[in-house]
Amino acid sequence: MRLLVIGGTRFVGRAVVEAALRAGHDVTLFNRGRTAPGLYPDAETVVGDRTADLAPLAGRAFDTVIDCAGYQPEVVRISATALKNSVDRYVFVSTVSVYADQSVPADESSAVLDDDSYGGRKARCERVVIDAYGERALIARPGLIVGPHDPTERFPHWPRRLARGGRVLVPGAPEDPMQLIDVRDLGNWLVAADVTGVFNAVGPTLPMRDLIEACTTKEAGTTKEAGTTKEAGTTKETNDAELVWVPTATLLEAGVDPWMGVPMWIGDPEAAAANLVSGERARQAGLVTRPVRETAADVLAWDIARGGPTDDPFPAEAEEKLLSRVSG
Repeated sequence: MRLLVIGGTRFVGRAVVEAALRAGHDVTLFNRGRTAPGLYPDAETVVGDRTADLAPLAGRAFDTVIDCAGYQPEVVRISATALKNSVDRYVFVSTVSVYADQSVPADESSAVLDDDSYGGRKARCERVVIDAYGERALIARPGLIVGPHDPTERFPHWPRRLARGGRVLVPGAPEDPMQLIDVRDLGNWLVAADVTGVFNAVGPTLPMRDLIEACTTKEAGTTKEAGTTKEAGTTKETNDAELVWVPTATLLEAGVDPWMGVPMWIGDPEAAAANLVSGERARQAGLVTRPVRETAADVLAWDIARGGPTDDPFPAEAEEKLLSRVSG
């Protein structure tokens, strides 16, 4: 396959490029050449600015374009229009944030936003692509994307924090739903999926308890909860981690930002079903997700190798201060 990737050197983009190269596809990247230039010597890079025009791609033809970095409808319109007659299929990476009502579980037929929020802009980007490509468009709506090279630092907090040990503030209740997808699984599917239409590219819903346990890798030693020690690994000597579950209502009363004021936690009651999005259609179309424990172990290894975060979203001082306020 002759594959064009818009972007391709950051988070989702690099997972797409790596999946495509492993599959033996002919890969061309179109970007400004500013982020990790030369990252993929086996792929061609065409330097250009998608916000202006795609003139550097004039006269080129591709089987598929995967747009990993479209956030503004007017910008997406430039690429959709310029490539309409030279690319067979347009794959647009959107988000489940497009759904208008996240208090109830959403599927691909649920109403989407029509405003100037992040989700509303993404929904308009989708319409631009569909208007240009019709049945030749694949719209992928992932939820929370995690994995190595995660620029948000939200998921890496947990395997790193549990490895450090001590009293660990865990938001909400053990049974609260959590939903995520490893960026590598998303990249594999975006490259391999031979489908068009709209798909929620999400992983299965699991309880927060399982997410925390999955992040307790061998490097994280043991976790203590309610007087019981749960063995998470056997070989490495580390501090124990004592889980302190703090209810959502308590966190909200303490003034914590309901949108990931604690990493991975969503406390907004209007988003009660944000982690209950149906991914059945994508699974039937070949989406395969790896165990969360594998993702957590790989993220911890990546985090250690890079020397830790450059901007910790929930530093130890903030956690200790909040714990003292909400748990005594």
